[in-house]
Amino acid sequence: MDGHDTEDTKQSTADMTAFVQNLLQQMQSRFQTMSDSIITKIDEMGNRIDELEQSINDLRTEMGVEGSPPPPAPKVADDSA
Repeated sequence: MDGHDTEDTKQSTADMTAFVQNLLQQMQSRFQTMSDSIITKIDEMGNRIDELEQSINDLRTEMGVEGSPPPPAPKVADDSA
C-alpha cells in the first residue's frame, strides 16, 4: 500500500462522513417540519372542538335545556346471551 492509496481511503472516508452528516441533517429538518405540522393540526383540532362545544352549549341554552342533564347514551344490544 503506497501513500496514494492511503490518501484515497482518507478522502473516501471523509466524503462518506460528510454525506452521512448531510443526510442526517436533512432527515432532522424533515422530521422537525412534520412534527411542527402535526402540532399545528392538533392545535387547530382543539380549537375546532372548543368552538363546537360552545356552539352546542349555545344551542342548548336557546332550547332552554341549560340545567337538564345530557340525554342517556343509547344502549347497545348484547348478542352474547
